[in-house]
Amino acid sequence: MIERLLTKEIHLKRWRRFKKRKLAYYALFLFSAALLVTFTAEFIANSKPIIMSYQGKIFFPVVKQYTAAEFGVTDRLIIKYKDLKLGENDWALWPIVRWDPFESNRDVDSYPSPPTIDNLFGTDDRGRDVFTRILYGFRYSITYAVSVWFISYLLGIIIGGSMGFFGGKLDFIGMRVVEMLSTIPYLFLLIILVSIFKPSLLLLIFITSIFGWIGISYYLRAEFLKNRKKEFVEAARALGVSNYKIIFKHILPNSLSPIVTFAPFFIAMQIVGLAGLDYLGFGLEVPTPSWGELLNQAQKWFTIAWWLAVYPSIALFVTLTSLNLVGEGVRDAMDPNLV
Repeated sequence: MIERLLTKEIHLKRWRRFKKRKLAYYALFLFSAALLVTFTAEFIANSKPIIMSYQGKIFFPVVKQYTAAEFGVTDRLIIKYKDLKLGENDWALWPIVRWDPFESNRDVDSYPSPPTIDNLFGTDDRGRDVFTRILYGFRYSITYAVSVWFISYLLGIIIGGSMGFFGGKLDFIGMRVVEMLSTIPYLFLLIILVSIFKPSLLLLIFITSIFGWIGISYYLRAEFLKNRKKEFVEAARALGVSNYKIIFKHILPNSLSPIVTFAPFFIAMQIVGLAGLDYLGFGLEVPTPSWGELLNQAQKWFTIAWWLAVYPSIALFVTLTSLNLVGEGVRDAMDPNLV
């Protein structure tokens, strides 16, 4: 009970130290809002109504797929809600932006088209709404980054912690393997594998995570080597506590501070990495919404389509700046020397 109260008090102190950095606190709020918006993007930007009443029936097109026959349309299989004529008693609640990330605006003369009332951020070279693709693209970016972060940290903690705790031959052989893997230019290997296999989000996460844990394992190994000789660990051994409890109850909680501090920076690095791969054409499969793909289009149309460069760049800048500010706040919060 006392140990739980002490742990809770430590977390509260860290949270107070984090809140003292106003920029970090506001950046966390901004980043959290961006996450909420991108994962509810269907309710903000979509070519389907959120809810509608048609001929006395209620439909929820955003969350459920309907056939054209259910609306009395017989000349097509897929219903286009924008072309559906509503009767006097019919109504529809539309998202703020009436474009999905794959839909082209057929009413403009040429692509890419500049910002208008219909397309606030303009369209890309296929007539798709840039704002919508930025909004949905962030979902793929953060999903990739957080997935790579989680898998890499999990592998790094397991491998690095095992080498540091048990030492001996396991540590010696393990470090040689880690050193060999760290010399492999994984970016080039990633490009080669993506060129061979069909690119997908899962494939990119898998390949990146294979090498992403290496740096984390160094830190965990060093922390375990340091903490396994501490007095509280020796006392636990003297009491006959199992290695499992020593690792997960005593050593691991006291070894996570460095990698927790690095987490926001690691996630930011993965977002940049995916944008770079998409820019080079080795990232997500076309036509998946992507910030890097928009920047690639900006290079092709840089003389006439400034919006393709400006808006994705702003999205990247705001995201990376927010994560870096949060990272600085977490670093101060984890620093026991700060009051």
